Amino acid sequence: MSSADVVTLDSWSVIVLWTAIAVYAMAFVAYALDLARRSQLSVQAKDRAAQLVGADGSAPYPSSPSAEEPAASSGSVMGRIGTTLTWIAFLLHLGATVLRGLAAGHVPWSNMYEFAMTGTLLVSAVYLGVLFWKPLTFIGAFMTGLVTVLLGASSVFYVEIVPLMDPLKSVWLVIHVFVASLSTAFLALAFALSVLQLLQARRERRAIEDPETARRKSALRTLPSAEALEGTAYRFAIIGFIFWTFTLIAGSIWAQDAWGRYWGFDTKEVWTFIIWVLYAGYIHARATRGWRGTRSAWLSIVGFAAVIFNFTIVNVFFEGLHAYSGLS
Repeated sequence: MSSADVVTLDSWSVIVLWTAIAVYAMAFVAYALDLARRSQLSVQAKDRAAQLVGADGSAPYPSSPSAEEPAASSGSVMGRIGTTLTWIAFLLHLGATVLRGLAAGHVPWSNMYEFAMTGTLLVSAVYLGVLFWKPLTFIGAFMTGLVTVLLGASSVFYVEIVPLMDPLKSVWLVIHVFVASLSTAFLALAFALSVLQLLQARRERRAIEDPETARRKSALRTLPSAEALEGTAYRFAIIGFIFWTFTLIAGSIWAQDAWGRYWGFDTKEVWTFIIWVLYAGYIHARATRGWRGTRSAWLSIVGFAAVIFNFTIVNVFFEGLHAYSGLS
């Protein structure tokens, strides 16, 4: 492929990617409007429940759906529009990633710009795939917002296409980095659900302490209970943890092939292990009843914050053998 063809494909990749970012932003707006509609529905449901109680003394409408009950309004018009726009953005995102890979002549995750492109693509893919299993459109605004911000911020990491460094010319580039990206996608879902879990737990505590607060307009009232959100987050965290464990092992094998040692306390290696320890602690804490609830949710949030720190601060400001950001 000529240099002109490479530049053309890469230019189209950038154009398509920014188009995807714009559509992701539109999806975020649609999901945000869906959440606003949920707030209104929560008030209407509470008013209907109050009328029923006044009429026949029956039990009031529950403050949150049960663990297995889908959230109310999951099939609303704005929710469906948000999901449709997310699918369109995902396909554009996929096209931009493929074009970058074709232009580079290798898998599109050899530097920070490409890793951000592929990592956020997998976040969207996992979120859309999960929707076939469970109606989680209530985290759509969070997921599309996260992808929009990360993709927009990744523009500062953009670098021209250059030949791969020798250590990257390995099959482990395909396996190790892809699995790390896939792990990050599942951990991002767990993070979103853990944040909602904290908000829902706070609302439920206030409703018990002051029943009048339960009548306030809140989209949280249409979402699953804090316990149900915690259980779903835990499942995603386990999947992400399994992939992260493989990432740690595969990285050690790759380090042996590239540098002649499995472990050298390089900054990136240390932070990858720290993240593994954080999620191992979260999973263990969640399995121990005394650490269920708010404390385990915070471990999930801290773990994902460490993932973002590892990708941004460690890659940009720390020197080491893993200095493949492509930034000068």
